[in-house]
This record gives sequence, C-alpha cells and structure tokens, in this order.
Amino acid sequence: MARNPVGWFEIYVEDIARATRFYEAVFEVRLERLDSPAVPMWAFPASPDRAGCGGALVQAPGMPAGSRVMVYFSCADCAVEAARVADAGGEVVRPKMAIGQYGSIVLIRDTEGNLIGLHSPA
Repeated sequence: MARNPVGWFEIYVEDIARATRFYEAVFEVRLERLDSPAVPMWAFPASPDRAGCGGALVQAPGMPAGSRVMVYFSCADCAVEAARVADAGGEVVRPKMAIGQYGSIVLIRDTEGNLIGLHSPA
C-alpha cells in the first residue's frame, strides 16, 4: 500500500501549556492529551480516513524546542491562519508567498521558537 511520505510529526516544546494554547488558537482546534507515561504529549486532531498525518506537541528532556524540522500544515488559505499568529503569541517570519503551481506558503515561528510552515493550494 502506498503511503504519504510523512506518517507522524512531533514538535518539541519547552512549555507544553503555552505551545498548546498557541496551536489551538492559530488553527482553531482542540488538542488532546495523549496517555504517555514518559513525557507530556498533546495530539492534533487526526483520523485515519482523512488525508495527511497525525502528530503531537512533545515536552521531552534532551529534545530542545526550536529545532530545524519543518512541518507544513495544510490550510484552505494560509493567510487566514497567519492572521491569528501574532495574537496567539507567535511571529509571521515570511508572509504569504506564491510557490507557483504548488500554491502558497507562510512561514511562522511558534511560541517555542519552532519554525513551521502553512500551505494552501492558492
């Protein structure tokens, strides 16, 4: 069975409560605490019958926030989510930019220093 290249993502954070508030505000979703005995983890809403992959915020000793891993979140129009970033405590690093036939992207920095991308078809 062919699969999408990304099967899961983890965004490492220093302050799990602050990061959870940021992602919930920007994407207007509710993250769910995972039953992880080792480290605090909050998962993004996901379903196996939808396209894309699931992932979580993770507060793990030895895994510093602000990593160089790039995760792109799919959006109908990435400018909509970008407009909520500053109020949620983050920063828009690169405003909406066309990437040719592949749509548009916005680069943002979350409250933990992680650089993430927003992608939309237009």
